[in-house]
Amino acid sequence: MKILVLGSGAGGGFPQWNCRCRQCASFRRGELDGAARTQSSVAVSQDGADWVLLNASPDIAQQIRANTLLHPTQHAGPRDSPIKAVVLTDSQLHNVAGLLSLRESQRLEVFATPLVFEDLTAGLPLLSALDHYTAVHWHMLPVAGNAAVAPFRIEGFPDLAFCAVDVPGKAPRHARQRGETVGECIALHIQDTRTGQRFFFSPALAEVGSAELDWMRAADCLMVDGTFWDEHELRDAGLGGPSASELGHLPQMAFEGRAGMIDALNATDAPRKILTHVNNSNPILDAHGRQRRTLADHGIEVAHDGMVIEL
Repeated sequence: MKILVLGSGAGGGFPQWNCRCRQCASFRRGELDGAARTQSSVAVSQDGADWVLLNASPDIAQQIRANTLLHPTQHAGPRDSPIKAVVLTDSQLHNVAGLLSLRESQRLEVFATPLVFEDLTAGLPLLSALDHYTAVHWHMLPVAGNAAVAPFRIEGFPDLAFCAVDVPGKAPRHARQRGETVGECIALHIQDTRTGQRFFFSPALAEVGSAELDWMRAADCLMVDGTFWDEHELRDAGLGGPSASELGHLPQMAFEGRAGMIDALNATDAPRKILTHVNNSNPILDAHGRQRRTLADHGIEVAHDGMVIEL
């Protein structure tokens, strides 16, 4: 199984286009030792030829252009793509807006839960818009009610076994008021049936309880929520009041008696532990900063655009 990180930043990327926080300003001046990041998205493949997108960020067209593995091949028709399907982990704008950039597709296979489908036909009606441009085939992932886990397959990828897993998250602003939350945010567990290697992907994770930890412990490679370092990072950076928890993210550092993401990752034995969806305020963007050294001491990596992993 091949994993290609298309984007590793949180909403807005890094540096964020309208932000002059300390880190964005330092990067623009060439003083921060780090890399620019587009908004979070990943592609997976069983053979390096055909690919499944895990989320479609607003930067997807730029990300496709930047990665030759996703370019049309010389054996394809005049309009073709090695991207064969898209799996959505939630309906947040930074995960679904890129669907509009894929409207020239001859056929678009999209996998999502009932709550995500509801959001994309009501509060953010991308479905009706896309239907005017391409043949959109929607595949329901039955994560809802009492069903917190849903195994599924994607045609053309017989060696990859997918599983959608409900995880704690936050409803997008465009979602209607609702009591049901199962299926609002999912993680993905993907196993290569030839090698047995397992990949766990959860770019948004509000907390890690026993169920989430069990899935993480079962994986060989973890790529999880790396949005914030501290619970009150945005406030301390002068960027606003919401805490990491209020925005649906577990920060790396422990806070108020709660374990942080570093603690959760330390409770697993996965050979690869990687943070993604990194916000522009997170000090781990500084490749030689104290926080980055702390991660390295715990065997934790930070994803970067163009990162390739083979399992």
